[in-house]
Amino acid sequence: MATTAAALEARENSELSRILHQFDIPESLQVWLEPAIRLMLVLVIWYLLHKLVGLLVRRLEKRLLDTTDLTTESQFDARKRVGTLISLLKQVINIFLFVLLALVLLTQLGVQVGPLIAGAGIIGVAVGFGAQYLVRDIITGFFMVLENQIRVGDVVTINGTGGLVEVLSLRTIVLRDGTGTVHVFPHGSVTTLSNSTRDWSAYIFNVQIAYKEDPAAAITAIREVFAELGRDELIGAKMIADVEIWGVDKLDGSAATIQGRIKTRPGQQADVGRAFLRRLREVLTERGIDMPTTAPAVQIINPTLQQLEAPKP
Repeated sequence: MATTAAALEARENSELSRILHQFDIPESLQVWLEPAIRLMLVLVIWYLLHKLVGLLVRRLEKRLLDTTDLTTESQFDARKRVGTLISLLKQVINIFLFVLLALVLLTQLGVQVGPLIAGAGIIGVAVGFGAQYLVRDIITGFFMVLENQIRVGDVVTINGTGGLVEVLSLRTIVLRDGTGTVHVFPHGSVTTLSNSTRDWSAYIFNVQIAYKEDPAAAITAIREVFAELGRDELIGAKMIADVEIWGVDKLDGSAATIQGRIKTRPGQQADVGRAFLRRLREVLTERGIDMPTTAPAVQIINPTLQQLEAPKP
């Protein structure tokens, strides 16, 4: 009873209550109207705060992109890194704002949030002992993003599984491999991480020519094909350095293998490699430089005496 009386007295002494009295609104209606107005004001203020925070986050994203050192990473890489950081920041801010909104709404509805907060603290301590892996995942994920180890859109191999990073949350990394299968890895379970699209990528080629052919002629053809692709508007824009030809890497009874590397922009190595091999095959054929072929297997079956006998009438 004392609590109810104190609440009624507080309501009567509030500024909103005095404003409603000035408009001669009946007391029975004020009992419902005043809490509704308070709740509406809370929602409006929360909405404006949410929009303001979103505006500040977008400005932060733009500022991070403007201050990117393009001598150490490309604009494409910078956008992926900043996008990942902003995504994680938005998740933390949204959780905080929704918790804040829930507490304020409960307060306006007359619920004492003090015991709830104290109880939540006790539960949090208890859960903390059993949620060590969750805390480990969050902390590990934060430092992985802070150190720019992985970003959304990267092609990576995690614990032996390769794929494209589709989602990078506070706790998990979501990969999708070439077959469309989705793999989910908690940050704390990542023991090995190989990033194929960090700063630049590379296509390693192994060109086999017939053993009788001159490797120098094949190397000349490779350089000419690379120069031709460099003048192409589409493929040339994906290459970032001159071709590296390491020479004859392997000899066997039928072929000599010439190995080299083409540096490309992150994630573009497959497109460059396919165009390179297609054009190289055409050039080698035009110049009469043979590539090794596998002779078809011929199986000789010795006829038996029974098979040679004429069929009896």
